[in-house]
Amino acid sequence: MIELRKLYERQSRGYLFSALNILKSNKFAMTAIVILSIVVISGVFPSYVSPYNPYQMHTDQTLLDPGGKYVLGTDMFGRDTLSRIVWGARVSILVGGVSVGIALAFGTLIGMLAGFYGKMLDEIIMRIVDGMLVFPDVFVGLIIMALLGNGMENVMLAVGIVITPGFARVVRGSVLSERGKDYVLASRSLGKSDRHIIFREILPNCMAPLTVQATICFGYAILYEAFFSFLGLGVQPPTPSWGNLVNLGVRFMRSDPWLSVFPGMAILLTVMALNILGDGLRDAFDPRLRVE
Repeated sequence: MIELRKLYERQSRGYLFSALNILKSNKFAMTAIVILSIVVISGVFPSYVSPYNPYQMHTDQTLLDPGGKYVLGTDMFGRDTLSRIVWGARVSILVGGVSVGIALAFGTLIGMLAGFYGKMLDEIIMRIVDGMLVFPDVFVGLIIMALLGNGMENVMLAVGIVITPGFARVVRGSVLSERGKDYVLASRSLGKSDRHIIFREILPNCMAPLTVQATICFGYAILYEAFFSFLGLGVQPPTPSWGNLVNLGVRFMRSDPWLSVFPGMAILLTVMALNILGDGLRDAFDPRLRVE
């Protein structure tokens, strides 16, 4: 058992280094990492990145065009658009991180139990998951928000619940492919508990698909937060979020379209970068899917 585990650990380390090399050779994925690094730095350290206070109003400088002192112009209250977009990144990162964390925790647990024990438990769990997937995610999210009410905390919970079934299905599939392998059978023969086998043996080998799923779902979480905030159900003004910035600019689309266009571009670039990175990670963890 010890020799088998050492051999497996060496293979895993080699696999990881190989995956990292494949990822580094993917120019699109590396570009996505650069974009996401800028977004993360902006969200974590907005006070150092934003040129002005995002809440400070200049009533004599309202709706200024982009350029000059205000790179991206000002809104109807004279607030700097760039600064509000930078501070809005904090909301997107926070909502995305917490939502994905909720889905990762519950989806992984559900998928592990369904895939490892199978039979009736698997049928019950997966039929519930399938039932959640029948309805569009936005529809389910709106129902949850209607029950919970407005607010960023409720958005996090709603989005986390919406993306949980995807994690459950991914983990279940991984567990089904792992539970019959030699290292699991060896652990069983040594009398290891189910909890030990699930969380110490199988779970580490499910991290590759989980990482890809988390990356892609982070983008979905940002989109859902922007959608709910656009509808007035998420983050409430004057706290800036990309969704409510787009909403505030809609009324000025004819005269000052940049008020909605710039935060919309921030959403677009971030979500695209997350999806490109997710594709890059998928190709890195499974080289057979690469397009030469």
